[in-house]
Parts: sequence; structure tokens; C-alpha cells
Amino acid sequence: MKKLLKYGIIATFALSGCTDDFLTQDVKGTQIEDNYFNNEEECLKQIYGCYESLDFDSWWQIYNAYILADICTDDSWMNNTGQDASGYYDLATYQGRTDNGTILNFWRSRYQGIRRCNIVLGYLPDVTNISEEKKNRMIAEAKFLRAYQYFELARNFGGLPLVLSMKIVDDAKDVKRSTLDETYSQIEKDFLEASEYLPLRSQTIASNELGRATKGAALGMLAKTYLYHEKYNEAEKYLDEVINSGEYKLLENFEDVWSIDCNNSEESLFEIQNSSDEAHNTGEMISVVAGSRDDLTNGWAWSGPTSDLENAFDSEGDEIRKYCTIIKNGALSVPGEEDETVYHRDKDDEKKLTGFLIGAKDHKCGRINAKLYIPMAKRNTSYYADGYNGLNYRLLRYADILLMAAEVKNQLGKDAEAQKYLNQVRSRVELDAVTSTGNELKHAIRNERRLELAMEGNRLYDIRRWTDDNGKKVACNLFGPNGSWVIYNTQISTDEYETNNLIEPQDEGINFNENRDLLFPIPSVEIERSNGVLEQNPGY
Repeated sequence: MKKLLKYGIIATFALSGCTDDFLTQDVKGTQIEDNYFNNEEECLKQIYGCYESLDFDSWWQIYNAYILADICTDDSWMNNTGQDASGYYDLATYQGRTDNGTILNFWRSRYQGIRRCNIVLGYLPDVTNISEEKKNRMIAEAKFLRAYQYFELARNFGGLPLVLSMKIVDDAKDVKRSTLDETYSQIEKDFLEASEYLPLRSQTIASNELGRATKGAALGMLAKTYLYHEKYNEAEKYLDEVINSGEYKLLENFEDVWSIDCNNSEESLFEIQNSSDEAHNTGEMISVVAGSRDDLTNGWAWSGPTSDLENAFDSEGDEIRKYCTIIKNGALSVPGEEDETVYHRDKDDEKKLTGFLIGAKDHKCGRINAKLYIPMAKRNTSYYADGYNGLNYRLLRYADILLMAAEVKNQLGKDAEAQKYLNQVRSRVELDAVTSTGNELKHAIRNERRLELAMEGNRLYDIRRWTDDNGKKVACNLFGPNGSWVIYNTQISTDEYETNNLIEPQDEGINFNENRDLLFPIPSVEIERSNGVLEQNPGY
């Protein structure tokens, strides 16, 4: 899949954009912002710049935070014990520090993306020489992308400074934080307004517009925001609309869900577009960042699945999703891989295959994320050096929609419907139907979300928002001195990798403070720049 290209625009900060056909054209020169929105081509380039801000074409601004969202949970370790973990350590071990570079980059990059959207929304309505239909669609895309970036900030930091106009950085310093309720309400407004003018997936799939936001993506994200906002009736309405649209379905084979050969599939509502085209720097690096350090092309091994997650798959008898989620040291089969050159052989017996290598010396858990693994035959020649990798990063897929629908229906006492959606997801991976109701069904749905969406950056936000049977958030029961995950690792686990490589501490999570750590801290440098107008989250 080809990806959005960049256009340098001299403005308050650099704007970037893409081509008429959304994907492939040579980079243009620079122009002044005020003179740029003159025709459809120039307007489209600004919209494509808004899409580009979803990942800023590298791993450290955005993908780093996606990795963090897993390693701050019971699903993943930092894993790489051969390099400095400072970008993750403070937050993964719940130190309570506020000067972490990973979240600072994420905060600034997301606001930079919001700024791009605000520029489009400030100029585009006054453009007169393009059709109203095309103008409305582009405005809707800018609103969708602004809402998406605010959503990601809100679930990490809580209530936000809502900048909805073309303020420059200095002008925005006096913008105080809105409440979380106000923040979610603005996000919902943008998603809802965007959905009115975005096309259906079926109206874009046959064109070179594949990858642009659709009505289904907007409604799916609207429903997800309502779920986080605990507005279950509203979430139900829009989840039902997405499901009943007939635009999406589960892929038959779970192995295809994250396959590089199945980008933009019928299961996908929205994903970051990437390309292995070496003519342009338009690929992703996260597959390398998450790969084994003993990979033939030298991965970095950040974020490795825990034995606790592996146990969760085993407890459910879920062999299919375990295989497609966890590659373990010594594995003799890896999703999508057929060439035995990726495996190692016994040094004393060349005929004996010893399996995929994720050595205990450099890996806390002897495991890596299979969903981000790109088979050798599918890798670009610059796979490691430059990150020209064409695996699209899935941001919202239909299985998530079904499981959100199951959760909402259960919350509203509609357990038969909840079972239906839950069991659609389970049926694909050959698991028995769930027949429980009430609280037992609630826990079954939560467990299913963990297994289905493992290592996709959802777990942290689920355990922060879910309330457990004892009235505490699930994260509070997992972490801290008496947390079940901490107790498992320090008193129960006998995992041969985790319990022997203690460079990453086995009691990770013990410092969790339930009065502080359900949100990340606002980066301290941003509070200093605001002269105290921006207030820190509680406990930091």
C-alpha cells in the first residue's frame, strides 16, 4: 500500500500533504500559507498533511507511545534488556516523574497534528472554486482527524486545553484545561459532524482514495468515545449503525488480520497507511522496534508479551490467537514465515532445527509481538536501516466494534445481544460460545477484549476505565504492592525467561499509585511554558 507523501509549507509550523491521487507524486516546493488554498489540488495537499500527522513518518513521536500503552500493562514487558530503557522506564515502572520524553513527543506531535487540522478548518470554508461536496468532505476529514488526535490525548492525559482555531503557540499558552467531560463532548461533536459528509467504505475501496477516513470510521470512533464517556445509549446507537451498515466483516482467518498482505481489509475501519516504496520515506519502523534483537535484520525488541498474557490464551484454549500474537524463543513456526533461514540450527547437529531465536540475554521475556512481525520475503531491502515497511498500523477494526457492542449491550442489560456479538468474535478462532449473563458475561467480554486486541495498544485504556467488582479500577487491582500481576510475577511465576533476566525488574508495577497513575502526567516542560496556566494531573 502506498502512503501519503509530504509537502513542505511555510506556516506557523511546517504543513505537509500528499498528491491528487492521494498517494504518489513528486514533492512540491514551498508556498506561504495565506496564498495556498487556491484550488482543489492545494486544499487536498493540506488534508493529506493532516493524515501524515497521524504518525509523522517515524517511530519515536507516535509509535513510541503506542508501545508504551502495552508495556504499562500486564500484557507486555519493556523486554529489551540490552539497551537504555529511559524512554519507557519511568512510566512502565510507575515512578511518578513528569519529564518523560516519550509522552512529551506524543503530546507535542498530537497538538501539531491538531494545529494542521485547525489551519484547514480555518481556511477551507472560504474557498469558492471547488464543489461543495468535495469541500464538505475535506472539512469532515479535518474534523475527524482533529477528533482522533484529541481522543488519543484525552485517554492518556484527561481533560485537555481545547485549541479549536488557528492560534500560534504563544497565543495558545493561555488556554486552560477543559474538563474530561467537556473534552469528550468536543471530540464527539467533531466525529458526529464528520460522519455526515464522509463516504462509506464501499464508495472509496475501488479508488485510489483507499485509506482516507470514511463514515464508518467516524461512527466507530464516535461510539468508542461515547463508551469511554460512559454514555452507553449513545454508544449503542452508533455501534448498531456501523454493524447494520454491512460495510465490514471479520476476516475468516485471524492470521490475516495483521498481515502485510491484508492492509485495508474488510475488517478495517481505519489504519495508518504505510509503504515499502524506497522512492519516498513513507514506511513504518515499529516492526523493527518490536522485533527480536536476534532477528537476521536486528530488531530492537521493545515491548514483549508477558507469560501472564500467554497464560490467558492457554486458560481459554485459544491457540489460534496465541500463535498470531506471541512469537516465543524456539518457535518452529511463525505467522507468514516459510523460509527456514529465519530459524536457527543446533551448532552440533546441522539437521536439528532449534527454532526462532529471541535470546534470554537481551530479552526479558523471550517473546516478541507476532502482529508486528513482517516475514522475511515481504521485507524491503531497507527494512532495518530506513524503516521502509509497508505494514499498515490498525487503529480501529471490526472486531473491536463487535466487542464494544457486546460491552455496551451487557451494560444496558441486553445480554442476548451481547452474547451474539461476543460469540461472533470467538467463533472465528474456534472457541465455544459464551452463554453466561450479567456480571459473569461482563468479565467474559473483558477477557475477550484482552485476547482479541492483545498488543494493539488497547489494554492500558481498558484497565484504566473498567471498574472491578470491588469498586476499584481494574488497573488498581493489577498493580501496586498487592496487585495480582505484581504478585504473580514475584511469587507465582516460574517462567524461565522472565524470572532469570532481572535487568528489567520482576516487580514492575509495584510503585503504582491509584491516586495518580490512572493518567499520564502532563509533560512538565509544557506546564513551565504555560507559566502555570496548564495544571498538572493529580499526584504528580
